[in-house]
Amino acid sequence: MGNMKEKIAQLIEAAIRHLQETEMFPSFDIPAIEVVRPKDDQFGDYTSSIALVLSRLAKKSPMELAEKIREQLTENNEQETAFEKIEVVAPGYLNFTFSRTHLTNVMKDILERGSEYGALDIGIGKKVNNEFISANPTGPLHLGNGRGGFLGDSLSRILCKMGYAVTNEYYVNDAGEQILKLGHSVLKDSEAVYAGEYIDQLAEDNKQTVVKEVGEWALGVVLETMIKPTLTEKMNVSFDSFISEKKDIIEAGWVERALSILKEKGKTFEEDGALWLRTTEYGDDKDRVLVKSDGVKTYFASDCGYILQKMDRGFDTMIETWGADHHGYIPRFKAAAQALGFGGELRFNIVQLVRLMKDGEEVRMSKRAGNVVTIDELVEKVGKDVTRFFFLMYASDTHMNFDLGLAEERSQKNPVFYVQYAHARIASVLRKASEMNLSPASGHAELLVTESERALLRELEKFPELLSLISEEYSVHRLPQYAIRLAEKFHSFYNECVVVDSEKKDQSEARLALIVATKTVLGESLTLLGVDAPEKM
Repeated sequence: MGNMKEKIAQLIEAAIRHLQETEMFPSFDIPAIEVVRPKDDQFGDYTSSIALVLSRLAKKSPMELAEKIREQLTENNEQETAFEKIEVVAPGYLNFTFSRTHLTNVMKDILERGSEYGALDIGIGKKVNNEFISANPTGPLHLGNGRGGFLGDSLSRILCKMGYAVTNEYYVNDAGEQILKLGHSVLKDSEAVYAGEYIDQLAEDNKQTVVKEVGEWALGVVLETMIKPTLTEKMNVSFDSFISEKKDIIEAGWVERALSILKEKGKTFEEDGALWLRTTEYGDDKDRVLVKSDGVKTYFASDCGYILQKMDRGFDTMIETWGADHHGYIPRFKAAAQALGFGGELRFNIVQLVRLMKDGEEVRMSKRAGNVVTIDELVEKVGKDVTRFFFLMYASDTHMNFDLGLAEERSQKNPVFYVQYAHARIASVLRKASEMNLSPASGHAELLVTESERALLRELEKFPELLSLISEEYSVHRLPQYAIRLAEKFHSFYNECVVVDSEKKDQSEARLALIVATKTVLGESLTLLGVDAPEKM
């Protein structure tokens, strides 16, 4: 169907140019024309404030200017099929309301394209490295890891739908001090740091005595028997690659290569026996150490090696999803990428803390990982679908209270069940229609005239633009919110309109086509969120 927002902007610009050519407007450079969705549906499907912006340049009042543009637009044949009306509203807004023809064409497009509806080719030919979770493999994944994991996974699904070639990557920090800390913890000596049932089990299974060897063995066990199964079996998150800091970055020589490049470029200096990177040249608040005075390379040096390795793999975009405690690390990471010569896009998702709440009180229920609530325990308690949907409903950079009481509700009060029930209800109606030899057909779409039918069509029309916006902003929380609104529009329609009526075959077939389109978009929304779209509930 194309990008209607851009089309409207182009129509407005063409109208203004025509008015300039006919000398109804003076000559001036036309600025970018903003077209947005109004917050209230009563103001149409799109609105533009261009008349308010141009009033001084055109030497006319906003209302007069908007009216001139509207008159010119209504003379254009193309927009007559797309819009039912174009209105001027004080103090000078142009409001556009879609025609029934346009909306039913949207429905036909969905029926024709199926799950491909909303797919765009804006990412064709672009390689994206999406690194997320990357939790230290020293214990089970906790709620914060889960939040970043669901965000990263759904974002990749959406980017793939937009045509990007995405690699989901987990960076395994297996070369730092945490190995020794894990070793001490398993040996339960005076330097033990980690606790919980999993440490007790590791201690029971351990056959080593040297701290480093114990740590390396335990780290492998945690990664293979706790983290990876949690990702695939509990979280429904998949990774294309697990990159070992020790083997794939340090031992493979990427850190040394990165340091050589930085030295050759004159980006490093020595001071107090240490090697530093001039990160202040790229906006960091202070320069950073790469190699300490004792010759030990810092974690930042490993980061430089990892960035260079990603560059070598030809990624156009690198996405980093980090916990809020890593926010201050962004400037030095950006500086390293720039100093190494990365010319692509570097994007960061910062994930804030999650608190598990019930009846206004914080819930602590973990034995496996000491005082940390694991994502396994939460999924086992409320299910994968509820966990994913709840985490994704909120912008990741905001603090989140996970409402355990609501999550445990097995009713339509629970937002994920509300959406899933809409999908299952449509499937049930379609089964009933099939038994009555009624099938979806868009040939009588002109019969879709009620306000609830129109509201449902309008919501379906928003889906492609929404996905495009999410792929630009990485605002995945918009998708579950959209799914809830679409389900709400469907439930309202279903309560007001009889879908299957053997005495009104044409109308039934048109309404069946409408709910098939709705089921398609609801199902695709849930799939992109990594949530099941049930046929029965």
